[in-house]
Amino acid sequence: MRERRAAQERRRAREFEAFVAGAAGRLLRAATLLTAEPEDRRAPDAERLLTLALARTYAAWDRLRGEDPYDRTRQEMAARFAHSAWRERLPRALGHGRRPPPGGLLGRLSPQERLVLVLRLYEGVAEEQTAAQLGLPAERVHTLCLRAVGHMRSNPPAGHAKAPVRGGAPAPEPVGVPDAPQAPDAPQAPDAPPAPSIPDPLLPAPHPEAAAP
Repeated sequence: MRERRAAQERRRAREFEAFVAGAAGRLLRAATLLTAEPEDRRAPDAERLLTLALARTYAAWDRLRGEDPYDRTRQEMAARFAHSAWRERLPRALGHGRRPPPGGLLGRLSPQERLVLVLRLYEGVAEEQTAAQLGLPAERVHTLCLRAVGHMRSNPPAGHAKAPVRGGAPAPEPVGVPDAPQAPDAPQAPDAPPAPSIPDPLLPAPHPEAAAP
């Protein structure tokens, strides 16, 4: 029994290490966008946010049962950030007594706007799924996303040219879900508001191939 348990622990450690090797870079950038820390230097708040989320994922590794560990880690990270963002106390929630240093790509946005923008445009999470995860009405998520995109486009960060507006461009689909074939000129449903286009500096890197548990 002891040898079997040790073998399971070694297998879980190998799988988790392979997952982290493939996913940590993208997850850390998402965390850095959330904490609004500069990306050209170490981001301790983002690292702590990601470390806590990865610890929760590892603790539940054997119970994932086919669930994508990347999605699980992103949900854990967003949930922890949301807990602080809704109260405007991000530094205290992350264990620090200072405000995040200025200069991050999304530093001009509120924590709520940053969270919605990262989930919707950087991670490609559907509007309804984002709303359910954050416990907000879909209309509120839509408004926050549009407001954040508008602010980013009217006030681009230093060093980034204002990106051209691509009205009606769809948000990226989650990785692993193939694009549904569409007719070239298929009209959009009249009641469906167009998804905001992605500010160029926020374009994500390719989604890592997460190792299944």
